[in-house]
Amino acid sequence: MATVRNLKIKTSTCKRILKELHSYEKEVERETAKTADMKDKGADPYDLKQQENVLAESRMMVPDCRKRLEAALDDLKGTLVELEETDQKDGPEFEEAQTIVADVEKLFESLEV
Repeated sequence: MATVRNLKIKTSTCKRILKELHSYEKEVERETAKTADMKDKGADPYDLKQQENVLAESRMMVPDCRKRLEAALDDLKGTLVELEETDQKDGPEFEEAQTIVADVEKLFESLEV
């Protein structure tokens, strides 16, 4: 049975994963720029290879984070539906959860385009 406490937890989970996703995307941008800079400066091949490995690891984290965010979003939506069915759909926690759902769905729409 869904409770307001579960809703808070699932909302916080979505927020945290969304923050992680943005962080990883920024890291990929930063590491891409660093790799390009190293190539332009003619860095040591070993150092360049290590930097490319760092970049590859960062790139792998973005899809993983998106999958976790999708799962957390589905979980949050399920909790919202359960709370609506039991007429517990008032309060700041419910509104915050709906806002997070809207933000994440908007993000996914922008990624698909």
